[in-house]
Amino acid sequence: MPTVRARAPLLAILRALARTVVQVDSLLATRAYIPNRHLPAGDPDVWAWPFDIPCVNQLAREGMEFRSPVTFLVGENGSGKSTLVEAFAEAWGLDAHGGRAGRKYVNDRPKTPLGEVVDFDTTAAGHTARRGSRRRRKGYFLRAETAFGFMETVNGLPGYWEDDTSTQSHGEGFLTVFDAMFDEPGFYLMDEPEAALSFTSSVRLVSLMHELGQTGAQVICATHSPVLAATPGADIIEVGEHGFRRAAWEDLDLVFHWRRYMTDPRAYLRHVIDEETTHR
Repeated sequence: MPTVRARAPLLAILRALARTVVQVDSLLATRAYIPNRHLPAGDPDVWAWPFDIPCVNQLAREGMEFRSPVTFLVGENGSGKSTLVEAFAEAWGLDAHGGRAGRKYVNDRPKTPLGEVVDFDTTAAGHTARRGSRRRRKGYFLRAETAFGFMETVNGLPGYWEDDTSTQSHGEGFLTVFDAMFDEPGFYLMDEPEAALSFTSSVRLVSLMHELGQTGAQVICATHSPVLAATPGADIIEVGEHGFRRAAWEDLDLVFHWRRYMTDPRAYLRHVIDEETTHR
């Protein structure tokens, strides 16, 4: 059982978040879309990859509106949420490998087919953050699968972070990067950041994203985490075979399943364990 001392900072964060209200008048991008000139010919129902992915198909046909400084794309593995976030990062001018605006870290990596064609409707502030001089462009793409290699590459270089992330745990290093690089108004994207984080660190990231959204920054995050998706004031878009749709946190499939699992793990595990035992 956690001690009262260990629980106190976590409770303080949750109470502070509950007292604040997200400001929604500071968006940089109001919509992501694919211009008509880049759409495939023919019936949308038979478009080829990547336009046959349901969420990409819907993006091509309708676009995706952003309504809050913090947006979560939530869905199962293979739903296409990471495909969308990567394309949004590339369309904003960020390296799909990860990193900050105005820098390219993997020079021989071309844009993805979707990243080549996605565009944004932006506010005046968003236009500057995306198209201004390299110094004025503000943004960062943090993806779990490349984050640790990237940290090793730039650790100790000027303009990044002071702490030596090589001496930290993965979770501590992740939060060090977030604190240092997500520190001012800009366009920030993350792909499954919860992979490196404990429960307490995830709640800490909720606090950091919430604060960032109130500074004039915009965050788009693909996640499986019900903890992150509970960020107050965030817009939640559920991605799946249906394409994508807005959903309340309590109505998400992942919240439903986590609640049931935490209430009675055996209700889920008995099927998996019984099946494995039967097939041995």
